[in-house]
Amino acid sequence: MNYIVFDLEWNQSPYGKGHAVKRLPFEIIEIGAVKLNDAREVIDTYQQVIRPAVYKTLHYRTREIVHMTRKELENGMHFPDAIREFLTWAGHDSVFCTWGTVDLPELQRNMQYYGLLHLLKGPMHYYDVQKLFAVQYEDMHSRRALEYGVDFLKLENKDNFHRALADAEYTAEIFRTIDMSVVLAYDSIDVYQNPKTKTEEIHTVYNGYSKYISRPFVTKEEAMRDPEVSGTYCCRCGKKSRKKMRWFSVNARNYYCMAECPEHGLMKGQIRMKQAEDGGLYVIKTIRVSSRMEADVIKSKRDEIRVRRRRKRQEAKAARS
Repeated sequence: MNYIVFDLEWNQSPYGKGHAVKRLPFEIIEIGAVKLNDAREVIDTYQQVIRPAVYKTLHYRTREIVHMTRKELENGMHFPDAIREFLTWAGHDSVFCTWGTVDLPELQRNMQYYGLLHLLKGPMHYYDVQKLFAVQYEDMHSRRALEYGVDFLKLENKDNFHRALADAEYTAEIFRTIDMSVVLAYDSIDVYQNPKTKTEEIHTVYNGYSKYISRPFVTKEEAMRDPEVSGTYCCRCGKKSRKKMRWFSVNARNYYCMAECPEHGLMKGQIRMKQAEDGGLYVIKTIRVSSRMEADVIKSKRDEIRVRRRRKRQEAKAARS
């Protein structure tokens, strides 16, 4: 197995969001990648400039950041040819690694625009090196810029950030410093291509929490009636936990609950409703080990929402009178 550490540069409408193509708000103009073997040794690199077909003029921010000449772009490869070349180079038994969570969705969005999404089956397990850096070196929750990681580790700074291959090389260097125990414990899942059927649904367990990713539902109400969605299972032993506080919504897309496992104590549940690219919505549910203090915070949030909603109902009733 190989690791493919890749980075993308992209362009957008130079005339503002109102002139953007809805199906392709960001057009990839460069792919850079480093191939590591299973010992995380560098064995090859890949770099390809892509000739823009949708936004042929560079947005001013793209020009400032990427420093790419018009001649480079004009000599670039057409995206469908470039993505086929890149995936062939990467190989079918490789695992992707990126700095952050945005590159894989944008790669797939560009592939979908050209009718090529079938070349990359999802959902995909990958390694978010930005997250791994936070787990290894900081507080687990912070998300730092790539330049910060390079400076923090005192890696050689060649002052060439924001070109795809250079950023991929920096990311690969940082990835190689992460303990393998951390890498294996904290993989990520990209759900641009979310599960389509119940058999494709994802259940994973990490250190201290579990994650469930559902098939699509038509409405939020339908989703919350599903036993798998609303169920609370201990992220340590997998046994059903008794709800101490039923699911409640804090806004249109987020729900919380508290449950208790007889053996492992309090568990905090969170549900996020996500819009599927092809319509409908799906659920990402996490169950985490929690504390009495956190349970009190969740209860206060629930009570505050109840008071606010009751007040709104009363005001609406008074307005109708």
